[in-house]
Parts: sequence; C-alpha cells; structure tokens
Amino acid sequence: MADTTALTEDEKRLAELGYKQELNRTWSSFSNFAISFSIISILAGCFTTFGQAWNNGGPIAISLGWPLISAFILIIGFTMSELVSAYPTSGGIYWWSCALGGPKAGYYTGWLNLIGLFAVIASVAYGCATFFDLAFMSLSPAWAEGYSLQRVFIMFIIVLVLVSVLNIFSGHLMAIINNVSVWWHVVGAAVIIVILIVLPPTHMSIADVFTMRVNNSAGLAGGETSGLLFWFYVLPLGFLLTQYTITGFDASAHLSEETQSAADGAAKGIWRSIFYSAIGGWILLLAFLFAVQDADGVTAGGGGVAVIFAQALDAKWAGAVLLIASIGQLFCSMACMTSTSRMMYAFSRDGLVPGSRWWTKLTKSKVPANAVIAAAVIGVLITLPALVEVNIGTDDAPIIVPTAFYAVVSVAVIGLYLAFAIPIYLRWRMGNKFKQGPWNLGNKWKWMAPVAVIEIAIISIYFILPTTPMGWPGNPDFSWKFVNYAPILTIGALILLWIFWHLSVKKWFTGPKRTIDLPAGVSSSDELNLEHDNKGYLK
Repeated sequence: MADTTALTEDEKRLAELGYKQELNRTWSSFSNFAISFSIISILAGCFTTFGQAWNNGGPIAISLGWPLISAFILIIGFTMSELVSAYPTSGGIYWWSCALGGPKAGYYTGWLNLIGLFAVIASVAYGCATFFDLAFMSLSPAWAEGYSLQRVFIMFIIVLVLVSVLNIFSGHLMAIINNVSVWWHVVGAAVIIVILIVLPPTHMSIADVFTMRVNNSAGLAGGETSGLLFWFYVLPLGFLLTQYTITGFDASAHLSEETQSAADGAAKGIWRSIFYSAIGGWILLLAFLFAVQDADGVTAGGGGVAVIFAQALDAKWAGAVLLIASIGQLFCSMACMTSTSRMMYAFSRDGLVPGSRWWTKLTKSKVPANAVIAAAVIGVLITLPALVEVNIGTDDAPIIVPTAFYAVVSVAVIGLYLAFAIPIYLRWRMGNKFKQGPWNLGNKWKWMAPVAVIEIAIISIYFILPTTPMGWPGNPDFSWKFVNYAPILTIGALILLWIFWHLSVKKWFTGPKRTIDLPAGVSSSDELNLEHDNKGYLK
C-alpha cells in the first residue's frame, strides 16, 4: 500500500479513481480555463468558418444563430462540468462513460473523442496556415500572387511541426503559453473590434445585420432564402460556425491530472471558457457584420471574412487584423495539440490504441511526445483532400470553397459532441445514484442532460449532409470533390471500431486499468459507484 502522508488531495482523489500521479500537476485553475478558452479560440473559429454561416443563412445565421446555439452549448458544458468534478482524470469523457455505462460505452466514447480531437488539430492548424497566408499577402504584395492550395498546405505542415515541437519541449511551458493566449485573445479581439468600428467608411444597418438572409450554397433549396428547405436545411448548416468554434472545452478534463484542485478548477474551466467565449465571439462577429460595405460582394467572394476586411480597410489594416487572428490561431493549435496528446496518452494507458506502448511513453519533462507526433501525422493525412480545388462558381466568376476543410470541421464537431453525449446520457440515466462532486448542478441535471443530448443528436445529422447539390449522389453535376466526406470518415471509422471490438477488444477490455492500489486512508472507490475486478479493471 502507498503511504498517504505524501499524497495531496488531488493525488488522493486520483488514487480513488485507480491512478498514480505520473503527469506533472503544475497547472493552476486559470491555466486549466486558459487551455479550453484557447482551443475554443474566437480568433480561430469566428474567422475560419464565418464563410460557412454567411453562405448558409447569411447575417441571421451569425447574429441570431450564434447566441441561440451558444446557449445550448453552455448547457452541454454545465453537464460536463458536473462529470469532471466527480471524475477528474485525463481520460475524461472516455473514463466517465466506462464508469457510468461499462466498457463498451467507454470504448466507443474514447474513440469518438480521439477522432474528433485529431480533426480539431488538423482543422485549426489548416485554418491557421490559411490566415497567415492571407495576412502575408495583405501586408506584402511580394509574398505571393494569388491563393495557392499547395502553398497553404506546406504552411499547414510547418504549423503542425512548430506546435508539436513546442508541446514536446515542456508541459509546463504549454501552461504558460496558454495563459498568454488568453490575454492575446482578449486584447486581440478588442483591438480588432475597435478597428472595425472606427476605420470602415460606412456600416451595415442594424436591420440588415439581424434580418438579412443569404443562400450561397450553389443551389440548395433552389437558391431561395425562404421556404421550409431554407429554414430547416440551409440555415442550420450555417450553425456549424458556432458549434465548431465553441468546442474542444473537454481539454479542461484531459488536463485535470495536471491541474491543482482539479475537482473544482477543471469543472469551472469548462463552463467559464464556454460562457466568456460566447459573449466575446458574438461581439466580434457583430463587428464583422457591421463592417460589411457590399453584401453582394461578400457573397460573390465566397463569404469569407477576408473579403469584408478588404472592403472596409486598406491593405495594411486588413493585414494587421488577419495577423492578429493568425497568431491567435497558432495559440489555439498549440492548445489543441496538448489536449489531443493527453487524450491519446490516457486512452493508450488502457491499451485501446494500436501501438499503445509508444503513445504512453513520457519524456523527462513527462510529456507524451510520441502521441504528439502521431496526432500531427494523422492531421496531415486526413487533410490531404484539401489539395483538391473546389469551385462552386464558374470559370469567369470562380468561388473557391474549402469543402475539405469544412468536412474536417464537421468530423471534429460530430466526433467530439457525440463523445460528449454518451456520458451525459449515462449520467442522466443513472439519476440520483450518481455521486456528485464538489461542483454540481443540484437537480438541474434532470432537464439539462436530455436537452444536451437532443441538441447533439440534431446537429450531428445536419453536419453530415452535403453543403451543395453537387455533393448529392444522383445529381447531374455530382462530383466527388463536392462531397462532404465527414460521414465517410465518421461512419467508416465506426465500422472499423465495431470490427475491432468484436474481433478483439471485448475479449479482454473490461474497463480502465488501475495503475495504483488504493492507499490506506483513501475512501473506497465503491463510493464512486465503481467496482474493480482482480485484474484492476473497472467492472
């Protein structure tokens, strides 16, 4: 038995859950909040997926859609905060599902979470490369002539290499970087808002910001901005902007084994990162909309924010705004890599990732370096289709849409939110038998949990649908380059996981392995509704 006199309260809590302290617990509660706030990153999602909302709904998908969807996401966050307070482990969502629903639930949750995180790091790093390229073109005409998919892809690889090296160097360094990132996002967003208030020659009317509708989907709903297909197909596709931007807050759970007073700090890190990002993001997006000089010109340009900045600002100011956003996205990429590598480490700790012994190796700084490298390589592989040009316009009036980027974004949203839904549902099913942690919802879980699960189910259906008629099989103009390959990746992965489960995993996996015996003086895990078999697995 271990000597409890040397254990902190956090270490005792971790021991109750079956783990010894291996990662450095050097993160403060603010650092834990900071990583989720950095991954949500209003300087990333609000910029990179703005075009998705403009093309599918227009200003109303942004001005009204953002606060509406944010409210649902905050409910999801509250339910997850309660879970991490009860079970503060790096396995996070996967561990919760095992504890509440058994090994099979944990297995699928973990893989959905990991797939979503792989897509998150890929999409954020690709968006970062794209915006650095746009910033450099605005600031220096000598940088390049026109947009190049190949050049952006090379920059994407450079971004992944950079964030990987920084993550491998030191886990404590990443905590410091994330603290800096919070202030960069706050100050940077404020500077951009002031620029867009002061410098544009005119501003869009309040009526247009809150009522204008756009359908730039190359033919969905017949190109109309009214009718059932517009309101129930086209417009909800625009909500990807909010659902994608405000995600990745599970990082607070994945870093809980490195956070001091994790049962309280990690719980607050989740819901606070959502709440403050929702407010800041809405103000930032409204600044974008009010800065529009020519709405038809934005639509013709594919709905991207760079078109708005080019209309409203001179090249140098537009470049400055893009550069501020790009640096914020670089911070976001670093945080995403930290979260992804910690989840891969925790999942591999239980032998559920092929080559697990590689992904659980720690450096002298106690960082899972191999997991970092693996996440970067997978990110490159799943983003390869981005090298294929997709023009939903004409040769004379091209509209280049990053279909592959939006597909990776959809994979991220579907994978992560489905992973969130499983333990939320299981906690709701357990009812009052669930042992709440220091931070809890009282009785509010009774309505919050089902609302969270229903919202996730709805958005998961929408985000696998084609975003253009040319992506529907059977359409005369169908082409694979227009296909939203999110369902192919997601469903294909689930089929492989189903096969892996039945051929191998179910024969030996009975839950997370314990890495420590319960020390004397530590309360029994039975109080957490957990039982272990004689191999140290959760029953």
